[in-house]
Amino acid sequence: MKKYRCILIPLLFQLVVAAQPRLPYFISNNMVLQQQANVNIWGWDEPGSTVKITPSWNKKIMTAKTNENGKWMTQIPTPLAGGPYEIVISDVKSITLTNILIGEVWLCTGQSNMEMPMKGFKNQPTLNSNEAILTSKNKNIRLFTVPRSSKTEIQDSTRQSFWLEAGPESVGNFSATGYYFGRMINNMLDVPIGLINDSYGGSTAEAWMSAKTLTPFTEITVPAKTDTIRNQSRTPTTLYNGMIYPVVGFTVKGCIWYQGESNKDAPDLYEKIFPTMVKQWRTEWNQGDFPFYYAQIAPYDYNQTPPASFNAKANSAFVRDAQRKSLARIPNSAMAVLMDIGEQKSIHPMHKKESGERLALLALGNTYGLKGFGYASPAYDSMNVSGSTVNLYFSSAKNGLTSFGKPLALFEVAGADKEFYPAQAFITNNGISLSAPQVKQPVAVRYAFKDFVVGDLFGTDGLPVSSFRTDDW
Repeated sequence: MKKYRCILIPLLFQLVVAAQPRLPYFISNNMVLQQQANVNIWGWDEPGSTVKITPSWNKKIMTAKTNENGKWMTQIPTPLAGGPYEIVISDVKSITLTNILIGEVWLCTGQSNMEMPMKGFKNQPTLNSNEAILTSKNKNIRLFTVPRSSKTEIQDSTRQSFWLEAGPESVGNFSATGYYFGRMINNMLDVPIGLINDSYGGSTAEAWMSAKTLTPFTEITVPAKTDTIRNQSRTPTTLYNGMIYPVVGFTVKGCIWYQGESNKDAPDLYEKIFPTMVKQWRTEWNQGDFPFYYAQIAPYDYNQTPPASFNAKANSAFVRDAQRKSLARIPNSAMAVLMDIGEQKSIHPMHKKESGERLALLALGNTYGLKGFGYASPAYDSMNVSGSTVNLYFSSAKNGLTSFGKPLALFEVAGADKEFYPAQAFITNNGISLSAPQVKQPVAVRYAFKDFVVGDLFGTDGLPVSSFRTDDW
């Protein structure tokens, strides 16, 4: 009899250990869940197990059954913003998640200008961030950073990371653009904010896309599962596999995106890829056309970093234009313009407060419906020609345009010969009028269409106008 007891006790111990639910790292203590939503919660246990999920805000027990791979998923309804709450997840053993807040959750994605932390990169500062870091303690702002992970195969989970309350140590290492975005949303809405930083410096858009989505793009080579990744941030599908797929389905309010520098050598392709990536993400999240706000890349002298191959459109103004035109192809989107904060010698502008807060203005105006302030940059709408004069018209410019007292020096005009000449431009009651003595019959106009330039045209609220062109040359 004692012999059988000796065998039975280890077997029972193994059963208890096996019945321990396991969760993704971002479903954990200190997290923020989207308010007034049916949020997705998932994890893993033994195949065929039944897992109980009990949130403290309603104390209703929900159950989920694991599939043949041991994964379970369920949805739990969340109340209005508030907390802190707990969630108990149990099988034979239980996990209690504590200090959970209900509020607004945003995904912050892109390449190095989204990844750039509040403390800055080595020898590259984030302007005036020290005081912002020092005064950042706020239990109602929570931060989660997805660790870098480039994989040729889809990963079920991110690498280890933790939700952290905002404070000097956590904020200093978090995305500056993301933090300034979240801080303004928190200040204006007075609700908890959860920010998930899912970015990788130097990354291309195709690195964030699935192999299936990239199939129509025959010019893009998708690596095999057994291939060696030679460029961690630019290999198609690898960041999707390691960093996006693991968080797909975690319920968010929307997404902010700051990327495009690494696609500057192929702007025509980017104009197709970028909207396709957004559509893929929205399909996989299954939340409809959730808000997608993105920063247009800032001007920079790319002559310091020659293109990978000769390209007549290596001028980064072409990829800025691809981003501008993508607005028409991405429903429920808007673009934060950064024409005034670029730096000739640094691809990482130090003015991250402007990038984050301009994205926040878009969310506050478009998503949250706040009124009485400017939140969208004026945008080129149309043109007509009267003799040798071109008249330009703009949308989102109810109170008109301004150069803040400086002459407009960045307009060019061309005739049928496609040769552009500097134009004299003036602000009118209806928009801009311009002409150049060399062009008697104007055909096309460009504004600020250079690698590095400091924009000089704004709305009266201070939001800059994007570089643009009326031609398709």
